[in-house]
Amino acid sequence: MVLNQIVAFNSSLCLCRLSDCSITEEGYKALSSALRSNPSHLIELDLTGNDPGESGVKQLSDLLQDPNCQLKTLSLCRCSITEKQCLILTSALKSNPSHLRELNLSRNQIKNTGLNHLCDVLKDSRCKLERLSLYFCGITDVSSLTQSLTNTKALQFLKEIHLRDNKIGDSKQKLIDVLRDSNCKLM
Repeated sequence: MVLNQIVAFNSSLCLCRLSDCSITEEGYKALSSALRSNPSHLIELDLTGNDPGESGVKQLSDLLQDPNCQLKTLSLCRCSITEKQCLILTSALKSNPSHLRELNLSRNQIKNTGLNHLCDVLKDSRCKLERLSLYFCGITDVSSLTQSLTNTKALQFLKEIHLRDNKIGDSKQKLIDVLRDSNCKLM
């Protein structure tokens, strides 16, 4: 497969930008296999606009769980990620949260359940996430996010949270109050 050959060809790969490439579940398997051969070199993975399906998410999660994975930026915008798939991803991120600095899950229907799972990652004292993008994700309540930011060290690192195009209503004001004295901007 060409995708496998491209990724495996450069052992010093640092950036892997494959947005809108129509990568199938089988393609995710090949990509994950190639990236797992030397995960310490991968610092950015952009798979925007590719639908991994459940098996693709599982393959990606296996890569993220690798203790040698030092991924700093992960973009899965417009990847049809569901609440269930978000749980799989966040479980992987919880096992290795110290390197990731940017996470973009925008334009996926992760909803409140997916946000709750992401909050578990933020609660981990090893988490140093700086940018979290969740615009247009079907989120209606951010109280779990507010609570996780109140009771953890996450605000020491977070600089931006993107939540536009979610109908978060009354819970937004409490989040604004928590962010008021921090360096984190709500966008």
